[in-house]
Amino acid sequence: MAYPNKSNNRGPRGNAESAEAKETSEKVVFINRCAKVVKGGRRFSFSALIVAGDHKGRVGIGFGKANEVSEAIRKATDDARKHMVKVAIHENTIPHEVIGEFGGGRVLLRPASPGTGVIAGGGVRAVIEAAGVRDVLAKSLGSSNPSNVVKATLAALMILRPKAEIFQIRGKTLKTSTPEPVAA
Repeated sequence: MAYPNKSNNRGPRGNAESAEAKETSEKVVFINRCAKVVKGGRRFSFSALIVAGDHKGRVGIGFGKANEVSEAIRKATDDARKHMVKVAIHENTIPHEVIGEFGGGRVLLRPASPGTGVIAGGGVRAVIEAAGVRDVLAKSLGSSNPSNVVKATLAALMILRPKAEIFQIRGKTLKTSTPEPVAA
């Protein structure tokens, strides 16, 4: 059924947004139910913590609140997609060891050899998998609050720098191995 006032012309960003929505994946980390006591009984509201990522080095977190779970998830998903950041990945793992902190949450991330997998739990696993890291060792050292753990993990990933960038900042050149020419 065609709506008379609705235009099918999506404009310059319409197709880009739908393509971005298809390539990102979302994971629900935590849903909280809050009760407000009123004269007629209890009124419930919900909050959702979502992690979105494209598995290619971009990840974002979102938080949404509403009177229904589905609406809270939708708001959080939109927030996560809007606040995606680029993180450094080196051969399916992270370039170096790092500790991320946010509030009471502290998360330790260590690079791992190929085939190790994601050794992490809860919110840390959700953020790391959404970013596209396949081999990493992680440990949550501080608070177990899902919001702080997820934000600490994102903070740790944002600290990461590739080797080439660090060498450039120091003013050094990165040595690349070149194969020896074969004498004929």
